[in-house]
Amino acid sequence: MIHLRGAQALRAAAIAATTALTMLAGVTSAAADTTVKWLHLEANPAYVAIWRKIADEYQAKHPGTKIEMQFLANEAFKAKLPTLLQSKDAPDLFYSWGGGVLKQQQQTGTLLDLTSAMDAKDGAWKKSYNQAAIKGLTFDGKISAVPYQMGTVSFFYNKALFAKAGVDADAIKTWDDYLAAVKKIKAAGIVPIAGGGGEKWPIHFYWSYLVMRDGGQQVFNDAKNGKGNGFNDPAIIKAGEQLAELGKLEPFQPGYLGATWPQTLGVFGDGKAAMILSFETTVATQRVNSGDGKGLADDNIGRFAFPAVTGGAGAPTDTLGGLNGWAVTKKAPPETLDFLAYLTNAENERTIAQSGLIIPVAIGAEDGIKSPLMRGAADQLAHSTWHQNFFDQDLGPSVGRVVNDISVGIVSGQLSPKDGAQQVQDAFEQDQL
Repeated sequence: MIHLRGAQALRAAAIAATTALTMLAGVTSAAADTTVKWLHLEANPAYVAIWRKIADEYQAKHPGTKIEMQFLANEAFKAKLPTLLQSKDAPDLFYSWGGGVLKQQQQTGTLLDLTSAMDAKDGAWKKSYNQAAIKGLTFDGKISAVPYQMGTVSFFYNKALFAKAGVDADAIKTWDDYLAAVKKIKAAGIVPIAGGGGEKWPIHFYWSYLVMRDGGQQVFNDAKNGKGNGFNDPAIIKAGEQLAELGKLEPFQPGYLGATWPQTLGVFGDGKAAMILSFETTVATQRVNSGDGKGLADDNIGRFAFPAVTGGAGAPTDTLGGLNGWAVTKKAPPETLDFLAYLTNAENERTIAQSGLIIPVAIGAEDGIKSPLMRGAADQLAHSTWHQNFFDQDLGPSVGRVVNDISVGIVSGQLSPKDGAQQVQDAFEQDQL
């Protein structure tokens, strides 16, 4: 992509802002038919069908616009997106986990600054969302993505297998309680945890949460801002030691180091593991990835928050999870913004929430949450004392990749907690050059 400079850039920005504002004001364009290329990574056909229906309804109301849905699997999405964004085949809008990756995309000039469009008409569009979501997708005063959902990672468990092992989920309050439960489940001849080591990022949830519980927000913020001991902070090394302790119990299913995330959800959905550390959408996703397509019955699934660490600086009400949105590329046609405003309005977010796909961020869409477990996640978010975006996203692609690598290395016993912390610190320092 060739970046415009000086007067050219100013003219381009002015034209883009004017076009967006005009479009949002409801002025019909007389231009030729337009295709909006929408890149996503949702593999569940049921959810894609909901999006497609919304897109079709939009097309029916806007005959000159075609919404073309494009798909990449999770890891392919991460690997190919940087190159794709620089090509002539770049999507007009694409899924974003936010954090440092989104910030970097904004700083490289890839994205359309959405601030002017969302501030138009007294900020009506911006005010239609949870403002914490807007804030979390804003960098250097620029709104970099349209909010879509918030979520939190927590443990989901098979009630029948817990009962068979004699484990009371309500009694798991601390990390020591959790390790004791893992031992008890394994002693009952049951695989304690479904783990997805093949894609690595599912294992980083454990390391990240332990860092949050041991060090608290101050330690993590200092580390990512290059202060103090950085990622060599004693609390972060301790988190690695606790992850290594879990790994020594061999709690995951055989072959977990090669398991993809869909396969991991299938292990849980097929009743072959008692627990999974996963997203708020687990009830639905375990079903679609199970062998019979039905999975565990909803009433056989329970949920509990990641436990506290005794003596740790973090609070048990601190949450790890996503703040997801749709980013728009600079060359996207103005119809892209109009479609995004439609896709994420309260009515459509309510419809998507009813399917169990999201915890919505559009104001007024909250009543769409029907699943008790999803409602539990929403309530947990509502009372969160610190909601932290996924470490591998927040820290940017280079450091995030190392976080995922060292998490698997530590839990599998291939890497010491101290060496893991040093590798993250080295990656962070390299990223600052």
